[in-house]
Amino acid sequence: MIMRLYGYIWAMQIIHELQDWWHQASWFEIVGAITGFFCVYLASVNNIWNWPIAIISTALYVYVFAQKGFYADMLQYIYLCAMSMYGWWFWGRHPKTEDKVPVVLITKKQMIVSALIVIVATPVLGYTLITFAATLHYDPPAYPYLDSFCTSCSLVAQVFLARKVLENWIIWFFVDIIYVVMYFRKGLEFTSVLFIAYIIIAINGYFDWRKDYKKQLA
Repeated sequence: MIMRLYGYIWAMQIIHELQDWWHQASWFEIVGAITGFFCVYLASVNNIWNWPIAIISTALYVYVFAQKGFYADMLQYIYLCAMSMYGWWFWGRHPKTEDKVPVVLITKKQMIVSALIVIVATPVLGYTLITFAATLHYDPPAYPYLDSFCTSCSLVAQVFLARKVLENWIIWFFVDIIYVVMYFRKGLEFTSVLFIAYIIIAINGYFDWRKDYKKQLA
């Protein structure tokens, strides 16, 4: 009887906390997260309609990240919104003999250039965010250098996604793990859960795209 009572109290506490979170959550975050989930899933199954949904999601998250002090992510999502427009255009330019743009593998040159971009951009962006926030008397940026590292990696991954480079999913997998922890600690629980789903989708996307690539070779 006592165990049942404790179980009931524990369940009610969880329900109460979920209700509090729901009332405090931003509708911009909720809608951005839902559309973000669908756009990433559609990208993982090689569906061109991921791009218009991505435009909606990234536009909403520009506002969300600005409110939470993730200035690097705010700038990143402005970039991602623009890249989503480019990806929509590029994926629509498939050869007449194919129903989709073919999947390609990353080249050695692309790996070297990508690594250099991340190495150079991370400290520059981190320092810029700190200086920018201090100059305009904004709240200090959250995890400026770690956030900048993830942003730099995401910029590279998004280009590879738009260009149908298979290995973009490996980068997303690595970056999403870091984002899960950062967003949870900053109070964006819904977004943190979303990025756990992104990790699973990235794994599925890699194997699904690799299957398409092998079909192309055949």
